[in-house]
Amino acid sequence: MSYNYEISATIVLYENDIKVLKKTIESFLQIPLKKRLFLIDNSKRNILENEVNNPEISYQFIGRNIGFGAANNLVIQRIKNNSKYHLILNPDVTFSSDVIPSLIKAFQNEDNIAMIAPEVLFPDGRRQYSCRRYPTFRDLFIRRSGFLKRIFSSVIHKGEYKDKDLTKSFYPDFVHGCFMLFKTQDFIKIEGFDEHYFLYMEDVDICKKIDVIGKKKMYYPNKQITHILKKDSSKNVRFFLIHFISSIKYFKKWGF
Repeated sequence: MSYNYEISATIVLYENDIKVLKKTIESFLQIPLKKRLFLIDNSKRNILENEVNNPEISYQFIGRNIGFGAANNLVIQRIKNNSKYHLILNPDVTFSSDVIPSLIKAFQNEDNIAMIAPEVLFPDGRRQYSCRRYPTFRDLFIRRSGFLKRIFSSVIHKGEYKDKDLTKSFYPDFVHGCFMLFKTQDFIKIEGFDEHYFLYMEDVDICKKIDVIGKKKMYYPNKQITHILKKDSSKNVRFFLIHFISSIKYFKKWGF
């Protein structure tokens, strides 16, 4: 099949820091492949359109916050049969120009991979434990309590694969959604994200959906990206409640 783009990507926006966003956009635009970047803006005001004028970028202003998954899914018909690979990208991620070609090469070496993700670092170079084992309801409860986290630290460590050699590739249960590179045909096959989640847990859910079609997710630490990581749900009561509601939806769907 002949594709219009080797790679497409979606960044969902909501009242973002323009300076940080521009660095993310620059990272994508420097990829030495034919590409298309879709910016889906859930912000209240249209202040970004004039900041992103580029022939390789499509900008869509929604005018209300329809949620992360629903916004990402708006591009499904636009990438179907148009792109070979599709990247879900956060607006606070940066990476070098060789990351995507290397991930694509890793894809080509294995047939049963639907999605691949690199090692994720904080801006100071520390590792983010971005690949995880599927959580139990108890796990999430422990993670939200500083007191319980100290008591059950071994549970947290196991959930974050700290018992594995994270310098080597493997197939985790799920990876966090700041940078998820899909084979577009598989992203289409699983119908993208479940829009019942407004925010949080949709990345865990989509990895479950990959399992359902009999494919795997790969963690590929040979390449690294940098992610600022706000952790809003641990700092803000509103985001904590959204996270809790999404967790209930997840466990009702997949089992406690």
